Amino acid sequence: MLDPSANDGRKLRRRRVTLSQIAAELNVSTATVSLALRDNPAVSVDTRQKVRERAAELGYIYNRQAASLRTARTNIIGVVVNDVINPYFAEVFRAVENELERAGITILICNHRDDLARQKNFVDVLQQQNADGLVICPSLGTTAADIEQITRSGTPVTIICRDVEGATAPIVRGDDFRGTFDLTRHLIAQGHRSIAMIGGRRQTSSGRDRHGGYLAAMREANLAIPDGGGLPEIMTSAEGKVAVEALLALDPRPTAIVCFNDLLALGVMSGLHRLGIVPGVDIAVTGFDDVEGSETWNPPLTTVRNGSDEIGKHAANAILALVNDRPSPFARLLIPPRLEIRESSSAPPKA
Repeated sequence: MLDPSANDGRKLRRRRVTLSQIAAELNVSTATVSLALRDNPAVSVDTRQKVRERAAELGYIYNRQAASLRTARTNIIGVVVNDVINPYFAEVFRAVENELERAGITILICNHRDDLARQKNFVDVLQQQNADGLVICPSLGTTAADIEQITRSGTPVTIICRDVEGATAPIVRGDDFRGTFDLTRHLIAQGHRSIAMIGGRRQTSSGRDRHGGYLAAMREANLAIPDGGGLPEIMTSAEGKVAVEALLALDPRPTAIVCFNDLLALGVMSGLHRLGIVPGVDIAVTGFDDVEGSETWNPPLTTVRNGSDEIGKHAANAILALVNDRPSPFARLLIPPRLEIRESSSAPPKA
């Protein structure tokens, strides 16, 4: 074993101070330290001064050659989404990937699971890896200030699938309001009068808009809204399966159920089958997104095609324009929905 005190003619190498050490000392992110050392105005003057002073005290040597290399293009785009398990987001991701691959770009995908802290951590890491730009489906709680902080640091951003009020970055998403409005109108035209909606988080634009479209169609037809105040804002197939008994207990009992997304609809139909109730015969069920395979479910699902391919392609084109110092081809882009009518939304059974 090497004795550090032994004088055998070899000099012990001093461990190099890293950005992570400085960040830990000051309780800030490594991305903040890196920006501060480059005197980037995205970091406050006070923080820049503290970072420089602590770096000097620790003996950190700023490598200008490495910094120059870091500011070069990496041909990497970060994609930050909330649920990679949801097949809809997988379809959006695939469309982004296909478009960027044609431009010679590699993508790194991060799954924040609607956790704002996870999202911020992923953004920090992607900036440390000098990603040329970011495509983000924002987490719950994301503000315009969060997006502007990223863009001020020199990283272009394109937002997908959810809106962020006040953000100046380009946004492309489906027209969620129109989608559920058309879907609910279809059920009303089928003869349904007691129609419940389940799922979606009201803190997100998609949750608010889909619920808003449903309410608008119900009010247009002067129909009462079933009292579903006790139902949680659920999202997944497993949650939909569990929620069926609560749905059937609503007053009045619904003859049709509008689900926030296709996965939720799949769970609801499974729960109905378990109770001996046949979806599409005894009660109508609809989804949203038109994920791959939904036309083969039992029964085939009536849903809304929400433009996953179009969203992915437009997002890729926007971020490519921004990283090449060109303006985005759009500021706000809503992809028109398309109703896919299948066997799960038949007319209510006759009394």
